[in-house]
Amino acid sequence: MATYIMLSTLTPQGAETIKKNPDRIKEVNSEVEKMGGKIISQYAVLGPYDFITILQAPDNETVTRISLEIGARGSVKILTLAAVDVDDFINGIKKR
Repeated sequence: MATYIMLSTLTPQGAETIKKNPDRIKEVNSEVEKMGGKIISQYAVLGPYDFITILQAPDNETVTRISLEIGARGSVKILTLAAVDVDDFINGIKKR
């Protein structure tokens, strides 16, 4: 499975939801798993993003669907990045 990083920023609607029901964060994580992803780790952070989520998915199409499904709800804005293991990155360079 490929690894991805999701950088998430709550919208005002999302912040209100989390304030009223903090457990909603974990509920969304289980929804991600039902869509074919696997949450590896998640952090609440300070700065321009509210959460960093490391997840795995079988392919770009699956993680794109996950990102769009969650983002379409209007509670969060998401930036999704594909992550390449450093050893795989180095080996790819050496193959040239």
